[in-house]
Amino acid sequence: MGLYRVRASTGSSLHAGSNNQVQLWLVGQHREAALGKRLWPARGKEAEFKVDVPEFLGPLLFVKLRKWHLLNDDAWFCNWISVQGPGASGDEFRFPRYRWVEGDGVLSLPEGTGERGVGFLNGTNPMLLRRSTRLPARLVFPPGMEELQAQLEKELQGGMLFEADFSLLDGIKANVILCSQQYLAAPLVLLKLQPDGKLLPMVIQLQLPREGSPPPPLFLPTDPPMVWLLAKCWVRSSDFQLHELQSHLLRYTMEINIRARSGLVSNMGIFDQVVSTGGGGHVELLRRAGPFLTYRSFCPSDDLEDRGLLGVKSSFYAQDALRLWEVIFRRYVEGIVNLHYKTDRAVKEDLELQTWCREITEIGLLGAQDRGFPVSLESRDQVCHFVTMCIFTCTGQHSSVHLGQLDWYAWVPNAPCTMRLPPPTTKDATLETVMATLPNVHQSSLQMSITWQLGRRQPVMVALGQHEEEYFSGPGPKAVLKKFREDLAALDKEIEIRNAKLDMPYEYLRPSLVENSVAI
Repeated sequence: MGLYRVRASTGSSLHAGSNNQVQLWLVGQHREAALGKRLWPARGKEAEFKVDVPEFLGPLLFVKLRKWHLLNDDAWFCNWISVQGPGASGDEFRFPRYRWVEGDGVLSLPEGTGERGVGFLNGTNPMLLRRSTRLPARLVFPPGMEELQAQLEKELQGGMLFEADFSLLDGIKANVILCSQQYLAAPLVLLKLQPDGKLLPMVIQLQLPREGSPPPPLFLPTDPPMVWLLAKCWVRSSDFQLHELQSHLLRYTMEINIRARSGLVSNMGIFDQVVSTGGGGHVELLRRAGPFLTYRSFCPSDDLEDRGLLGVKSSFYAQDALRLWEVIFRRYVEGIVNLHYKTDRAVKEDLELQTWCREITEIGLLGAQDRGFPVSLESRDQVCHFVTMCIFTCTGQHSSVHLGQLDWYAWVPNAPCTMRLPPPTTKDATLETVMATLPNVHQSSLQMSITWQLGRRQPVMVALGQHEEEYFSGPGPKAVLKKFREDLAALDKEIEIRNAKLDMPYEYLRPSLVENSVAI
């Protein structure tokens, strides 16, 4: 409760203002307050007003807004909304938008300091986060950090400590773009899972310790705002590198990867032009990432178990991946396999099937049996598991790391494609330091255009299970496919209902949005 000061910034481009009224809500940790229709956005201006809120909101999480119009839907380019309070001594929260607001739907703008680790759970790269079983060996505590170490130990003992380790980037040669050296980091982020399901960063280390050198600084949420902001930008840039190369391009094949190799990671492709791992570093990173392609990592239940994410209620990726896998396995693959193989012996005696399996592991994956891939299939259940892995990888799993590119990467500071200054070794960063480190205008515009092209909803798509080709004939397979489609529709509806209750819906594994194969 108390007095809040609200400011809204409108862009300066042509027609950025709007003659429509804008209604606002403040959403705190405890409750929500409606502020009414308060704004008339003017081009290049900041609108400001103060409002007395009788309810206790708690820490602000979101600002919701709705643009009202009677006859003319006049789009508004909103830069950001800032809220300070309660009272003049209250904290100021910034809610970035930097996009057009169109229509009359309600938009939710999350608080923009990045204090939450939601991207590691439900972002476009949910494959890196894992539950900590011990404090990482690379984490060296400088003198005076005893309290932080005790806090981390406490969260570790309670099973609430998680980590995102980017050590794979250590030593990768950074790109040189137009004679200008670019830079890479190999961060470590430790986060705690709160009782409400939110994942909050506790500490960031940007580089591994070096023998004979002072320990690298540990960046904390209590550091000066620009220092903490710059550290988080480095984490997001590193996540961009691993996501695009390891989680995305390395794991999916077929024709689209031919295009990726010829247009994205080729000589003078997009990576060489604007990405800090370009110029050869991306090839080395792919080589390093190869051994992490294990059979278990392709199967959600095994992968989530290995990373300690089973049972994390706020991981909607985990929930939806497990349910989609189960629908594919039980309703489609198992049905078709059992129509063709009546016994396990029939599986063992199918030489064509066994040769197919062995060829994938020994030739296609260059001898991956030491990473858990089978060289033979001994039962119907093993066939079902292997085929489900293939289908899920090319449908749901690809969707989970592909569809979010526009959402998470179009705002360049949230996932910088490159960094133009070295990782900081001190805590004296300013806004000028941050801006000089982030990609320049040319690099940013290319990142935005590429992520729009990749992440936008495709005008022509075939959703999972909705193919028109009749791969199997007869009443048996048709009944299996019919039931498969019914269960996919039911799962899609369940996710839609759940998402309606979320401030940040997770849609990347909705069956109606998942392509029937890797199409882009």
